Amino acid sequence: MDGIINILKPTGMTSFDIVGYLRKTLKIKKIGHTGTLDPCAAGVLPVCLGRATKAVEFLIDKDKTYRAQLTLGVSTDTQDAAGEIIKKSPVNVSEDEIEGAIKSFIGRYSQVPPMYSALKVNGKKLCDIAREGKVIDRKPREVEIYSIDILQIKRDLVIFDVECSKGTYIRTLCDDIGNKLGCGGHMSFLLRKKAGIFDLSTTLTLEEIEEFAACGTLQKRIILVDEIFKNYNKIMLSSKDTKKFINGVKIKIDDEFKKEKSLRVYGWDGKFLALGQVFKINDDIILKSRKMFI
Repeated sequence: MDGIINILKPTGMTSFDIVGYLRKTLKIKKIGHTGTLDPCAAGVLPVCLGRATKAVEFLIDKDKTYRAQLTLGVSTDTQDAAGEIIKKSPVNVSEDEIEGAIKSFIGRYSQVPPMYSALKVNGKKLCDIAREGKVIDRKPREVEIYSIDILQIKRDLVIFDVECSKGTYIRTLCDDIGNKLGCGGHMSFLLRKKAGIFDLSTTLTLEEIEEFAACGTLQKRIILVDEIFKNYNKIMLSSKDTKKFINGVKIKIDDEFKKEKSLRVYGWDGKFLALGQVFKINDDIILKSRKMFI
């Protein structure tokens, strides 16, 4: 079984829990998720199966879109609703002030990763260090908030959609917004709406996956790996060049591809082989494998 399943992750499960569940349900060993989604969060979680696990590196760096609920006036040690309350403050700010504070984060900004995260420092996860009751200095990382659409402000609750770069912690964004307003805050709900090309419209629940697997129809709902490279043009190789390419030989291709940097490469029989890299040697346009999927 090869391809990508777009999971509708439920709250209460870690991304690792999802992988374990699918490995047991589908009885396959090669499986991997494309980016951690916190246990308290729900939504889009693409999971790669079989040979598609080679594509994880191309999926993990994609931009994300979330719907978040920010609760003002209450700060927690994990920056979300799962943590312990460490401070309560009155919320004496207007809607205009809330909107202004939120909008001020649009663009690039330096974000300090939360202690309760899977990032490693000196080989140890921050969350493990936090569970020991320790707090250590973390280096800020530059992230980018492309857009924020505020959907509702109701007293101390704010719901907004945010589109952001990889590596952005939405709970940290909520904490930063609360601190900027002077009252603190935490992320009380999170739904990932989109990750790269994957969105909620193609998600499957764990119950649906189990049902489709039991009746033998799951393969029809698995997204083929070449779909994630659909923004690249494709090239079909001849039978002779297919054999060479599979064996690691660089292939001379037509000049029509001279402006391409990467191509989806298909064999003579229409089978997807690889993401190919295009470069020039003297006057020849050459194709070699960047990542094989066979």
